Amino acid sequence: MMRMTTNTNEEIRKIQFTGRSTYIVSLPKKWISALGLKAGSQLIVSQQGNSLILTPKEMAKSLPQSVEAIVAISKKDDPDTVVRKITSLYLVGYNIIAVRTRDERIDVSQRNSIKELVRKKLVGTEIISETSNEIKLQVLLSYPELSVENALRRMCLIAASMHDDAVQALKNLDKKLAQEVIQLDDEVDRFSLYIIRQLKAAVQNETILRDIGLSSPRDCLGYRVIVKFVERIADHATKIAEQSLAIEEKPNEKIFQKILEMSAFAKTVFEEAIKSLFKKDYTLADHVISKAKTITSLENEALKDIQPQIKLKDFPNIRMIIESIRRTAEYASDIAEIVLNLNINQTLVK
Repeated sequence: MMRMTTNTNEEIRKIQFTGRSTYIVSLPKKWISALGLKAGSQLIVSQQGNSLILTPKEMAKSLPQSVEAIVAISKKDDPDTVVRKITSLYLVGYNIIAVRTRDERIDVSQRNSIKELVRKKLVGTEIISETSNEIKLQVLLSYPELSVENALRRMCLIAASMHDDAVQALKNLDKKLAQEVIQLDDEVDRFSLYIIRQLKAAVQNETILRDIGLSSPRDCLGYRVIVKFVERIADHATKIAEQSLAIEEKPNEKIFQKILEMSAFAKTVFEEAIKSLFKKDYTLADHVISKAKTITSLENEALKDIQPQIKLKDFPNIRMIIESIRRTAEYASDIAEIVLNLNINQTLVK
């Protein structure tokens, strides 16, 4: 057996052929001993891209649980700083996060900010204990219970619904509906943080990768970028709602129809981009990119028709609404570009 050692964690071994259809390779004794394995121990062999991963069966039975993270704070710490620390720990995969002070009580504003964070932003997280100087959080949702795909589907549905409702709020200057759209942005952020947490874990663990419904670490990067684009689309729906609240005079039917035409186009492009993602449809994604390019001409046409018909004081708000609709279509095109990258192998000649 020829062996070349490159570093302490890597060795090159030759594959041997035995019998009529079996290939074997030897494993270094020091690795077997270090993992507590022996002759007869079972290994799970899985393919990850161009690599073969060997995992002891006993170690793959349950996913490793992150150790408890303890965040030490004082009354001087800004509540937003505390929230950012907790969010970072959630994203990197800790399942138990304890926030505590030494001798003093946790400040009321800090306590309220932590509770609001758990309620609005951290999917599957609960406060499991609370004292005067400590709040302990635990992530109770396990990886297989909500896959990345299902979470992303939910996120996209909310973003599309926000876009529709924001435009409808403009039609009648419905302040209540506009406020509901603005509040829904927190729900999109919740799913965004949850998906990012899952993707970070999956990059490091083949078992988690399979459990959340992805096939390779390369998919994680693509999905991470797509999540950010969906989040941006929801942000623009929020901006449309906010601008609707600032408009003083309800747009007439002709003006609204121009905006509605642009809105329907942008939403369709977004929905088709997401459809191409879940169907792994390279051709549809390419079509979406070509289709989205026409949004600029629609924007220019709408502005040209609208400007003479609207009060000068309301025009800046209408212009920003139209810009947000254009950005929605552009982000949908960006999503489709990621789909092309994820599925480019479909176009190769075999």
